[in-house]
Amino acid sequence: MKKKYIFILVLVLLSNLFAQDLVTDRPDQTESSSTVPKNSLQIESGILLGEVEDNSIINKQFLFPSTLFRYGLTSGLEIRVVNQFEKSEIESIGNEIDINKNKISTSGFSDLEVGAKVQLFQREDVNAEVAFLSHLVIPTGSSNFSNEKLASINKLCVSHTLSETVDLGYNIGYDYFSKENSAYTYSLATAVSVNNEVGLYIETYGEIVNKNHISNFDGGVTYLLKRNLQFDFSFGTGINHQMNYVAFGVSWNSSL
Repeated sequence: MKKKYIFILVLVLLSNLFAQDLVTDRPDQTESSSTVPKNSLQIESGILLGEVEDNSIINKQFLFPSTLFRYGLTSGLEIRVVNQFEKSEIESIGNEIDINKNKISTSGFSDLEVGAKVQLFQREDVNAEVAFLSHLVIPTGSSNFSNEKLASINKLCVSHTLSETVDLGYNIGYDYFSKENSAYTYSLATAVSVNNEVGLYIETYGEIVNKNHISNFDGGVTYLLKRNLQFDFSFGTGINHQMNYVAFGVSWNSSL
């Protein structure tokens, strides 16, 4: 009888030892260099409340929800689908007499994004992992939220494990929406594992559009409720422009 219980205990310990952690592409802006396991579906969804101020114009943005679907075709290749429902409230703060007349509110779905992430480099003896991500943006969205033509989002994703509790990840990318609307993008995130359930991160990210540099900072916390279920909270602010947001989300994997 004792041997039976010892055998069961060993199996439990081994399953925990070799279990794959839930690696998500949210809540930070830096896409991970990992792909989801083969034949598994991972859903990452959240809501965001944001505000951007520019020249006495305030644009309040609500995403509820923004959802990413990831499916592992092989051990190093996943397909991805992204879509979100948006609401935008544009408000002029120049006239304080009747502020309701200066509000413009619109809502609808964004363009559908379909793409893939492929792992390019991964070795246990080298402290680096590299992947490439590309999305095709299809003009399926509502009139006020659509690019109205095909576009693409592309990122090189790199990560390093600095210690048992600290990871460093960064992206370099190029987004093309039109000749007049394209951007070079970047992000750099540092993640710290407080324990097996709680993680923290800080990040800087931005883009260069028509020689204009837009820079931001954000941070957040993740909580792993189960091996395949994670909750997150994040916030962000502009460094060289007026922007703020808070976001809440949940991620789930079918096979972990």
